[in-house]
Amino acid sequence: MLDLKLVNASLFTLAEAAPTATAMGVLNGRIVGFDEDIIDLPARRTLDCAGAVVVPGFGDSHNHMAWFGQSLSELDLSGCTTLDELYAAVIEFAENLDDGAWVIGSGYDDTVLGAHPHRDGLDAAAPGRPVWLKHRSGHMCTVNTEVLDRAGVLDGSTETPEGGVVAADDDGPTGLLEEQAQKLVSSLVVPYPIADLADAIGAASAVYASEGLTHVTEAGIGSGWIGRSPVELAAYTEARRRGALKTRVQLMSASDALHPLNSAEEDRISFGLDLGLSTGFGDDRIRLGAMKIFVDGSLIGRTAAVTEAFCDHDHSTGSFQLSIDELTQRIINAHCSGWTVAAHAIGDAAVDVALDAFEAAQNELPRNDVRHRIEHAGIVRPDQLARFATLNVTPVPQPHFLYEVGDTMAAAVGVDREPWVYRHRSFLDQGVRVPGSSDRPVASGAPLLGMQSMVLRRTSGGAVLGPEERVDANTALRAYTVDTAWMAGDEAHRGTLETGKLADFVILSAHPSDVPPEQIGAITVLATVIDGVGVFGQDYLDTLDTLDTVHSQEHVPTTQKQEV
Repeated sequence: MLDLKLVNASLFTLAEAAPTATAMGVLNGRIVGFDEDIIDLPARRTLDCAGAVVVPGFGDSHNHMAWFGQSLSELDLSGCTTLDELYAAVIEFAENLDDGAWVIGSGYDDTVLGAHPHRDGLDAAAPGRPVWLKHRSGHMCTVNTEVLDRAGVLDGSTETPEGGVVAADDDGPTGLLEEQAQKLVSSLVVPYPIADLADAIGAASAVYASEGLTHVTEAGIGSGWIGRSPVELAAYTEARRRGALKTRVQLMSASDALHPLNSAEEDRISFGLDLGLSTGFGDDRIRLGAMKIFVDGSLIGRTAAVTEAFCDHDHSTGSFQLSIDELTQRIINAHCSGWTVAAHAIGDAAVDVALDAFEAAQNELPRNDVRHRIEHAGIVRPDQLARFATLNVTPVPQPHFLYEVGDTMAAAVGVDREPWVYRHRSFLDQGVRVPGSSDRPVASGAPLLGMQSMVLRRTSGGAVLGPEERVDANTALRAYTVDTAWMAGDEAHRGTLETGKLADFVILSAHPSDVPPEQIGAITVLATVIDGVGVFGQDYLDTLDTLDTVHSQEHVPTTQKQEV
């Protein structure tokens, strides 16, 4: 007997052999067949989909789950358009806090505000309190005098970390901390308790499920300015134990969490985590992914490393997070120790460094099956495109950046470089996959919005960036399903709906190719299902229940006694 049977569905499997179907059977969390192979089999639950669209579950190849979850309880500054609005929001938020509590806000954009907040303004808005406001890029933040004092910046008792900048004017530090300098403030609050992080992860995954996400890759845990705790993986385990983790998760380890290791000479494991844990350790719910290393900074913040100076900022050509030699050696060491490497490289100069390092790593120890990645690949010159294919390196850009911050990116790079920004079609023409991702909370993370941006490439101001890089809706859908699964090394288990694969799927109000491009993001996610069990849209699923469903529980294994 099947656990679940879908009938009268518009199934788009994305499988080459049988791209469409109308019925699907599920047993023990796996797909067991379609149409005539299962239509006459009894099922504990049968859902009449009445023609609703069913597609594989969506993936996100680059997001920040704990960061996003924490931001849900922080002061949201994304709607502030002036510094006065921001300071007023800080005042109002501070009034409702306990004595001595931090004011923590996130999502401000200096290009919208006209400038970064200043510590003097924050001192006036929340006197006596520590104030920490995070830029939407994640690559900089602004703090007040109280935080600068606690961090030892004002008395000079601490040094600025390599790769970081403490901004200053004639009166001293302004409160702006760029890149690695953010460790000065994060060190005051990290590590966060596992229980608190599990709360944040659970809150984030509930949002993800509502958007059709069944698998996400967390882009950096454990250390560095992006890490929340040296034992951050335990927070995901705790969220799972509570039943709060509603998505499959692959976790990148920040490169700073890796350290020298001793092993037999022939094993070549010289760099990694204790016990030899590396990429692939875990199961289909929580698993270690790539080592994440930051090569450069942010295009939004003009700290990305570029070969030509920015058009609108005194940061000139940006900066590298570490020396090129150290970046290269870390990548080589991780590669030779069995890791997949995810190199954050946004500017074209950073992309050169990452590609050179991957080439050097392969020369040191050829690994033909490894899937190294360049996160963002924000500015890629025409001469760099073929190297991605030659070196078997996958770009992981964020298409919805084009809408949310496309206008400011265009201002930064100028007309001549606009066609190089967050490419898509050019990579496909080289035979290179482009998996869908968001970098949430830097940008909105709903996959359907990302697909819309892949098709339109339209900014919030109405401009179109690189129209020749557009793709059609079907390609965009594959990017968030087939290609995200491949990027995670899971193509044998998910990404398409096929017999033997995981029963992870989404029920939609329409197929992305059947609505105008401008309406893709407005398609409704009716339900999200993982392992044949509903994680979102239970009320909707209940309406599909047919009268001939076998409801008797007497023969149902204990592990299957749960609603779809």
